[in-house]
Amino acid sequence: MVKMRLFRMGDKKNPIYRVVVVDSRKAMSGEYIECVGHYNPTCEPVELTIDTEKAKAWLAKGVQPTETVKSLLVKAGAMEKSAKLSPSKTKGKKSDK
Repeated sequence: MVKMRLFRMGDKKNPIYRVVVVDSRKAMSGEYIECVGHYNPTCEPVELTIDTEKAKAWLAKGVQPTETVKSLLVKAGAMEKSAKLSPSKTKGKKSDK
């Protein structure tokens, strides 16, 4: 299965990520098929560069993006936000009434 996920680079406590298309059986830092974009969460404002044409082409071929990459693709405009995005992992506080 082919996935679209983040590839961590950069120094300690200063991560820079590549958005890559990779075989899911490969190691997290292993070789990848193609680099689709870059993501730098540490700078202000956050730097996000995604080649939307490449991303849409890979999504049309059936590549499954991870949850984080899916949210980045929605921000970049390469993918529409769907109702199927998973809900937040945290639960809200219950009110005692």
